[in-house]
Amino acid sequence: MISTDIDALIADTESEILRVIERVEDERTVELYEMVRYHLGLDRETDGGRGKRLRPLLGLLAYESIAGDHRSALPGAAAVELGHNFSLVHDDIEDGDTERRHRATLWTVYGIAHAINAGDTLFTLSRLALHRLTELGFPDAKVLALVRLYDETCLALCEGQFMDIWSAERAERMSVDFYFDMIGRKTAALIAASVQAGAMLATDDQAVIDAYRGFGWSLGIAFQLNDDLLGIWGDEARTGKEPSDLAKHKKTLPVIYALENADPADAARLREILAADEPSDAEVAEARALIERAGGREYTRGRARAEREEALRRLEGSGIVKGEALARLRVLVSSAISA
Repeated sequence: MISTDIDALIADTESEILRVIERVEDERTVELYEMVRYHLGLDRETDGGRGKRLRPLLGLLAYESIAGDHRSALPGAAAVELGHNFSLVHDDIEDGDTERRHRATLWTVYGIAHAINAGDTLFTLSRLALHRLTELGFPDAKVLALVRLYDETCLALCEGQFMDIWSAERAERMSVDFYFDMIGRKTAALIAASVQAGAMLATDDQAVIDAYRGFGWSLGIAFQLNDDLLGIWGDEARTGKEPSDLAKHKKTLPVIYALENADPADAARLREILAADEPSDAEVAEARALIERAGGREYTRGRARAEREEALRRLEGSGIVKGEALARLRVLVSSAISA
């Protein structure tokens, strides 16, 4: 039943996204919106290319757990998913990624210029989706507060992406503290805002809104740490992405921790492999072993699990989540965080 309910929330969110698109496209811009639908995985009936829709689901479940029927919050959920995907289109270009969700990335199909423009279109559509809330009767002041939250979150995303690119361009070692600041802006901020937005639409009780945001923040940190683990040890058939973080020299938490805590010889060898332009498969396997020996895998897994538990503690601490809604959120958290 829980799985069926979540599938229904996803379907409603996707219908709302398509509604936003259909209101603006015309005969001269059909191909632009084909690009948008392609990236979102809404160009075909199968599930391929769609992703988990985690962020809008969290917002809808937050709203539902406080106010009941989720349908009034659908424009907010659509805005979150559209906004998240604008950042993914740009990330794929910046990182040179050629595959996402088992499909060719947008820029490899249509070219970089069209992909950048399609990403900008997704961003703009996300803001138009928010304004749909006014049509559903939400007060202007509440919608304006959500727009501000959205803009502040998008700025944090850009800051986090800058920090990621900046650190990748430099040989010096990133600190664990810098890393957590970066992922807070790049990943946790949007997940926290998704949950916060659902709560803001459902209640004016600031204590409840703060508790929900805290839940989303801890979940966002756990989600990124889980992604760090999958980027080195993940199963491509399950995740849709090759575990290529080491080959791409990404400075994720297992690597940073290992460089700080490995013995000098292992740390030197790990730095040598990571500095190679195109490390061989054997070198990547050796780097994995070095990271594990230094405790990077277990440290990251432990932090992910701790943040996951903190997220649920904050949710339960809000004092208003009913059993059914809590069960749905627990299932969603467990399915997204596998570390």
